[in-house]
Amino acid sequence: MEKIWLKRYPEGMPETIDPEHYNSLLELFDNSFKEFGQLPAYSNMGKTMTYQQVDEATKAVASYIQNTLKLGKGDKVAVMMPNLLQTPVTILGVLRAGCTVVNVNPLYTVRELEHQLNDSEAKAIFILANFAHTLEKALPTTGVKHIVVTQIGDMLGGFKKHLVNFVVKKLKKMVPDYTLPNALPFAHAISADPGLYKVPDITLNDLAFLQYTGGTTGVSKGAMLTHGNMVANLEQVSGCLDKVLDKGREVVITALPLYHIFALTANCLTFMKYGGHNILITNPRDMPGFVKELAKYPFTAITGVNTLFNGLLNTPGFADLDFSTLKMSLGGGMAVQRPVAERWQTVTKSKLMEGYGLTECAPLVTICPWDLDGYNGSIGLPAPSTELKVINDSGEEVPLGEPGELCVKGPQVMAGYYNRPDATAECLKDGWFATGDIAIYDEEGFFYIVDRKKDMILVSGFNVFPNEIEEVVAMHDGVLEVAAVGVPHEVSGEQVKVFVVRKDPSLTEKDIIKHCRDELTNYKVPKLVEFRDELPKTNVGKILRRALK
Repeated sequence: MEKIWLKRYPEGMPETIDPEHYNSLLELFDNSFKEFGQLPAYSNMGKTMTYQQVDEATKAVASYIQNTLKLGKGDKVAVMMPNLLQTPVTILGVLRAGCTVVNVNPLYTVRELEHQLNDSEAKAIFILANFAHTLEKALPTTGVKHIVVTQIGDMLGGFKKHLVNFVVKKLKKMVPDYTLPNALPFAHAISADPGLYKVPDITLNDLAFLQYTGGTTGVSKGAMLTHGNMVANLEQVSGCLDKVLDKGREVVITALPLYHIFALTANCLTFMKYGGHNILITNPRDMPGFVKELAKYPFTAITGVNTLFNGLLNTPGFADLDFSTLKMSLGGGMAVQRPVAERWQTVTKSKLMEGYGLTECAPLVTICPWDLDGYNGSIGLPAPSTELKVINDSGEEVPLGEPGELCVKGPQVMAGYYNRPDATAECLKDGWFATGDIAIYDEEGFFYIVDRKKDMILVSGFNVFPNEIEEVVAMHDGVLEVAAVGVPHEVSGEQVKVFVVRKDPSLTEKDIIKHCRDELTNYKVPKLVEFRDELPKTNVGKILRRALK
């Protein structure tokens, strides 16, 4: 496919990037620590850490991993925390130790956590105490040898640390009881001797992240993102945003969780490279509290999913904030809706740029150019050094304007799925990653997502795979058959609906939903249940989800 989009690139946007600009993420970190030492790096709950303090803290954590936990290059370390100061400190510390980060959603159920810890072969986990009760139940069947537990206030220092931890545990009762006799306190890690830290021999080919995502099979798989994938994607982001962002002067609002690939790359790593100040929002669902936090900072950038922007627009006080410094609003994870984008631009006087990415692509694939007047319904133009093609079921490229499956090739495409050669071979051929999304493109090279080839359901930017939902529902004794589909929802984009054939005639919608709540993270729990006498099937007996949809 001819790269017709290059003619539409804004002035100064490069056609290609150097995917070997740094020899690993560690070199990028070192550069930022040296260049931006005294500037603020992360703020959360009223406490700010400078780049120099992050350097010292992450070196201590790395030293602890190397010398106390005795973990070495390539060992997998799970991180299960919401957005707290501990989160970037731990993620960077694990990487600096030469280990591989396995990001875990803190809201996972026992079943989900068990699968991820086993599949990733994690040897250690850093976890917030609030979720340790889940780990206690999952632990016996895993190979995890080391547990490091942190409490919410651990990095706030002084009296505030003890006060917050007391309130969270004793007054708000936010830490369910758990028993993990061999667990170690995070305080030990953060106070380890950074002088004992040894810089590991890491190359661009080494694994940086095992980032979990579903697939058409519905089994959560670890996308192997190398240091090379991440370095390349950060250079691609820079190629798209260099004309917008100023080194050492940006303040970015980080409301999406850092365990999600979007916030991990677009916020944590990108703004670190630019010497930006990340404002970590621990609980963005508390919209009034979120707006109060926004009022404290002259923020220049914000990233989020459509539901987050829509939620802010509908929260009293948001429209009264000072947006004079805001120059970049970036939406991704799910489709940005036109009414939301247009209202956002009216209220904030800032364009809501849409990007498209995938866990398997670290994640950036396309982004709307910064010189666009406003929302145009597209996912933008391919990032520098990214090739795209749109193919039919026979694998042939389709003409301009015709829909087909979007395929991506570039230095950001993952090395494959961890320990899953069959699943890797299915979607990665000759360096081309088949996204499962149906797209079209126009004469300028703007791409548009029109549908999903996969049955994947997208709830507020999170992938939900029907097979997993069906497997859980089928575990209920009263269920004979089940099919799960996504149905449109004005707030979350889609929500999960299940069609059930009953074995037990007394089975109710409430029974199904209660059962799912015990086994699934909240966003995966079906919101709608419809009972049927039978489900439509192919002649070989496969349930036709499309027909149900």
